[in-house]
Amino acid sequence: MSTILAVAAAVLFGTGTHLVLQRELTRMLLGLSLLSHGANVVLLLAARGPGRPAFVDGRDDPRTFLDPIPQAFTLTAIVITFGVTCFLLALAYRSWVLTQDDTVQDDPEDVRVRQEPTVDIEHSGADAGVLGATGSDAP
Repeated sequence: MSTILAVAAAVLFGTGTHLVLQRELTRMLLGLSLLSHGANVVLLLAARGPGRPAFVDGRDDPRTFLDPIPQAFTLTAIVITFGVTCFLLALAYRSWVLTQDDTVQDDPEDVRVRQEPTVDIEHSGADAGVLGATGSDAP
């Protein structure tokens, strides 16, 4: 059973990562949701399978108790994911209202840097003074 859950977590992480790297806001939101579900599955896998509840009565063997910490972490992750998802839905809606488009636009600074010609550092004279100052290529 844990192998199936591990494969499910891997599929959730892989699909979520693929969707987060897309340019549409709805795909990014779905990808983040899948990533958080994958993290929840991994946290539940850390509990090491089914067991007895931790607080039934004081007469049971403590080695058969289920660890409550992964369950608490999972519940916390669910609440945090819900808050982040609501925030991202509000941002996506606001973006849709302003632009009538779901695609994330390029940042103007990134476009400017992408259009600049690349400089070959080895053949430029910019670093000649630095090398001369260290004495490594002095005559």
